Amino acid sequence: MLQHQAEDAHSKRYRQLPPSIWALGCVSMLMDVSSEMIHSLLPVYLVSALGVSMAVVGLIEGVAEATASIVKVFSGAVSDWLGKRKALTILGYGLAAITKPVFPLAESVGAIFAARFIDRIGKGIRGAPRDALIADLAPPGLRGASFGLRQSLDTIGAFIGPLLAIALMWWSANNFAIVFWLAVIPAFLSVAVLFLFVREPQRVQPAIGIHFPLQRSELKKLSSVYWLVVLVSAVFTLARFSEAFLILKAQESGLPLVLAPAVLVAMNVVYALAAYPAGVLSDRVNRLQLLSLGFVILIIADLVLAASSGLVAVFVGIALWGLHLGLTQGLLVTLVADTAPEELRGTAFGIFHLVSGAALFAASLLAGGLWELFGPAVTFQAAAGLTALALLGLGFLHWKVPRLGAGHLSRES
Repeated sequence: MLQHQAEDAHSKRYRQLPPSIWALGCVSMLMDVSSEMIHSLLPVYLVSALGVSMAVVGLIEGVAEATASIVKVFSGAVSDWLGKRKALTILGYGLAAITKPVFPLAESVGAIFAARFIDRIGKGIRGAPRDALIADLAPPGLRGASFGLRQSLDTIGAFIGPLLAIALMWWSANNFAIVFWLAVIPAFLSVAVLFLFVREPQRVQPAIGIHFPLQRSELKKLSSVYWLVVLVSAVFTLARFSEAFLILKAQESGLPLVLAPAVLVAMNVVYALAAYPAGVLSDRVNRLQLLSLGFVILIIADLVLAASSGLVAVFVGIALWGLHLGLTQGLLVTLVADTAPEELRGTAFGIFHLVSGAALFAASLLAGGLWELFGPAVTFQAAAGLTALALLGLGFLHWKVPRLGAGHLSRES
């Protein structure tokens, strides 16, 4: 009886989520299928086919993600100022889609760098407005579930993409160009779903004609608790370098070239399975407790990867890495929504992604440099140490605002 009641409650939560949130999840899923078909092969392609160094791989990944983060702060502010988020989201996904054909046409590192750069501009344009749109659409008491659902669907795309890449690499006898061309199709489907099926709610207080959000008088409305969330997330992101290094760790441990995308498949299967349940649970318990668990799991994953040499141990570490993502990524953006005023949600998400992107840029450069100088073990050990530091910051945040993350908006300063 209790089991049936739990299943009914779970089903009811699914039904309570608006169709536009489901549509946004499908948009993310399709774009991730496209992106991961390319990105799961890109590190190997750069190193094996074009002969670039690990440091260059770290530079390309870092610059790409930092670019997206810088753009997010402006697109988020513009979405607050205009009171409209869908148009910017379409622009961002559309730009990412039209850059996908560049990858199979590129014949040099410079061309791939340019393609990644432009693709990430698209990601930057869409990121903050999309997250703010989800916060606008989420029913009361289902904010964690809403962000968790989008993250879960996004991550399903992130393992379908590498699976398709594996199958197509086997079918085409390791022809990178064929895989890259076929990745164009889901990218354009993503834009079509966004245009046709996402409905933007009417904003209660659009900021247009009043103040542009990126000025001191408006930014003062963001509480000290919000800034603490941003700071803790930045330290944590320093430990979360690009997943490209997971692929290279597996290759170093004996994974064949054709199976390189299996790294992202394994990671993202666990990520997808964990993200939505973590979001639902975070609407019932304190989100900071779940985040603490996610931080601890990343420390364990790093230590396993640092000590491992065989493929079985490496994939255990990769699975733990995916679990930590499921327990942290959706919850971090939910905390941003919890601590930001409604009229500044886009700006708050933009700043959050900007700071996180700067940290990710530094993390990718640090990981590439440590790998070149000292090898993978030291790289993962350093990541474990940084995660422990972030865990201390999370403990301080919980001590300062015990009620933060308890499924309600926090406005303490």
